[in-house]
Amino acid sequence: MAPDDSTVFRVADLSSVVVNLPDTHALVQLSEAEAPFRTLEFPIALTDAAAIMHAKESTVGIRPSTHELLAEIMNQSHTEIIALRITDRVDGTLHGELDVMSARGRFTVQCRPSDGLTLCLRQTVPAPILINAELFELT
Repeated sequence: MAPDDSTVFRVADLSSVVVNLPDTHALVQLSEAEAPFRTLEFPIALTDAAAIMHAKESTVGIRPSTHELLAEIMNQSHTEIIALRITDRVDGTLHGELDVMSARGRFTVQCRPSDGLTLCLRQTVPAPILINAELFELT
């Protein structure tokens, strides 16, 4: 189900990041921004959940986290994330890519959806989250 030129992507918003103790993971829930308002939920590590929530709340630590550091490097080098695309599910694992714009042009970088979410939220203007519409049919 790898994306191609005919792949339809839907805009989504971060609905929640939930930890149900004693689980050793968190669940991220993304919801379509427009009808039919379907959701995509997936597990992530607790450290990734914390990074997403810190980014959402614009919390900055005393020493920069890896995501904070990368966001600052991108900001200083005038590089922006255009969008996060969640493209595929392979053996139960979601795959993503960041669409990036820099002075050298536009390019795509493969990423874990959790890292992509964190970096999108760390942008001055949060970048949109796009989900392959077929992924909603698989949940």
